[in-house]
Amino acid sequence: MSRMPPRTHPDSDLPPDLEEDDADLVEDAADDLATEADSGTDLAFDTEGGSARLRAGVAVIRHFWKTLPNGPGVYRMMDTAGDVLYVGKARSLKKRVASYTRGIGHSNRIARMISETAAMEFVTTETETEALLLEANLIKQLKPRFNVLLRDDKSFPYIVITGDHVSPQLTKHRGARNRPGDYFGPFASVWAVNRTLNALQRAFLLRSCTDSYYENRTRPCLLHQIKRCSGPCTGEIGHVEYARLVSQARDFLRGGSQGVKKSLADEMQRASDELEFERAARYRDRLAALSAIQASQDINPQSVEEADVFALHEEAGQFCIQVFFFRNFQNWGNRAYFPRADRSTPAEEVLGAFVAQFYDDKPTPSLVLLSHATEDLELLQDALSTKAGSRVEVAVPKRGEKRDLVEHAAQNAREALGRRLADTSSQQKLLAAIGQAFGVAGPVRRVEVYDNSHIMGTNAVGAMIVAGGQGFSKPHYRTFNIKSTELTPGDDFGMMREVLTRRFARLVKEAPREVPQDGGADAEAAGGDMPAWPDLVLIDGGKGQLEAAQGVLRDLGIEGVPMVGVAKGPDRDAGRETFFVPGREPFKLAPRDPALYFIQRLRDEAHRFAIGTHRAKRKREFTKSPLDEISGIGPARKRALLLHFGTAKAIARASLDDLAATPGVNMATARAVYDHFHESR
Repeated sequence: MSRMPPRTHPDSDLPPDLEEDDADLVEDAADDLATEADSGTDLAFDTEGGSARLRAGVAVIRHFWKTLPNGPGVYRMMDTAGDVLYVGKARSLKKRVASYTRGIGHSNRIARMISETAAMEFVTTETETEALLLEANLIKQLKPRFNVLLRDDKSFPYIVITGDHVSPQLTKHRGARNRPGDYFGPFASVWAVNRTLNALQRAFLLRSCTDSYYENRTRPCLLHQIKRCSGPCTGEIGHVEYARLVSQARDFLRGGSQGVKKSLADEMQRASDELEFERAARYRDRLAALSAIQASQDINPQSVEEADVFALHEEAGQFCIQVFFFRNFQNWGNRAYFPRADRSTPAEEVLGAFVAQFYDDKPTPSLVLLSHATEDLELLQDALSTKAGSRVEVAVPKRGEKRDLVEHAAQNAREALGRRLADTSSQQKLLAAIGQAFGVAGPVRRVEVYDNSHIMGTNAVGAMIVAGGQGFSKPHYRTFNIKSTELTPGDDFGMMREVLTRRFARLVKEAPREVPQDGGADAEAAGGDMPAWPDLVLIDGGKGQLEAAQGVLRDLGIEGVPMVGVAKGPDRDAGRETFFVPGREPFKLAPRDPALYFIQRLRDEAHRFAIGTHRAKRKREFTKSPLDEISGIGPARKRALLLHFGTAKAIARASLDDLAATPGVNMATARAVYDHFHESR
């Protein structure tokens, strides 16, 4: 993937008025840009295409256009810094790129994109389908500013019945499906998987324990006692009977619920006729568990066995796409997405781009239902079919049950976006309130809160949480392991200085403040709508902590970042906090001030995040083996030593000859282990 080499091309799809010399056009545009820069005028896109920057971008695009083939491919538009602005696909690269060279008739979004274009790169493909798949891959990888972006890209959870053990395990799974077995999903959330798993365990009594736990059992575990497992680990059930339970579970998850329920009902009736009421009660409980699974579904379609339903709703320049998953005639949950897209982008284009990215790393069902007819509906269908290796139908239903499913998804999208807009409005008011309380000039779009956590200086960590117009922004959270060896254990001021020094030194390097912070490159540096630099910094602590934080910014030459120290009230009572702002006397906010409640939420979230990180680090230290500190001892040799000696203490007490006698351990390794534990002697 490289820039196309300059070469002449005999064809021309440009209007006659653009058949002028490229060098003259670029030179004229550069002169106009210099004039604009000297005069200090703002960039404006007029209907005549008279903006110097717009004409400069057109000149750049036209230069690359002249060398393009007529075949399909993918193009990338880049700015002067080399960042990708836009990724697009085309049936004919030459004709598609020519549409950007007219200089007139563009929307503001396209005009801005053209004006920032300084270079282009191209990849040719054999078919337009390949171009669509490559476009989706590049968009997800590069996250261009002018493309529709799928923000929430977490993998979906599945239920798996393993196929590599004599007694298959029933468990949840997320990630690559490398382990042999039958996978059922996707489910919309881990909560939906856990709920279904609990009911399946009661219904089919399949084990959920790991293979190692299974192999080491000598008596049934608690799950067997509470009738959640049939106990194959200790022979409470034979392998043949257990395999029958596994088969029933597979049939149920594949849609054969009626047959499974009828079989259990017959078994219950047979046990009752034979006066084995305890066995009949067990079948009754299993039937009740199956009914609970089916009753938990909101909509169970009668004619749609497998489908994903996408419905888009647009309001106030924002988009919400609701995705419903139907498998085996059952609703397996839904999830709302809020893709990033320019408000002028048509709804059909947003939905089409979203679906193409959505299935980049996910299995494709046999049917995809959409609320809007995208421009490249047939192309999208071909691309998904190619990826799935089987026919995938993409349709916009007009009537019947399928249309009802789409309308239900659209209603949920409308409600989800309404809730988000309401939450955003409330959040904006709270951000404005704390900005006013602390005298922040300008809007508050990004708030950073810092806290430390340790026990007598051990396992010390610093934590940063971020909040903005959409609430807490967890992708921007950061943790800092305190590395300085010169700090006195428990020196909170020193820890705060280290955390802030590392944070802002890196910020200065990666996103200099001279970059505009109005949703341009600075916002992109943070990965979306959130600016890279904070508009307000809250420090968990009093005057001393605040002065330490200010000292860090002075040493780094940073000015204009508002900082506030939040000191806990007497007896650490919430609502009695004292605030320290440079240049003002310490003050408190009114007890019922909404800004005070918001600050408490921010501080509590920072405290929760810092303590959670500290506890995780402390837990890792507890479970750390002394063998981990020995160079050259990998997992295999560590396992061999532990299997031979039993514990790390026994290894430490072993002689050199005993260590060398361990299977899989050579003399050099034995010497390294022996020297590690006996170096002080």
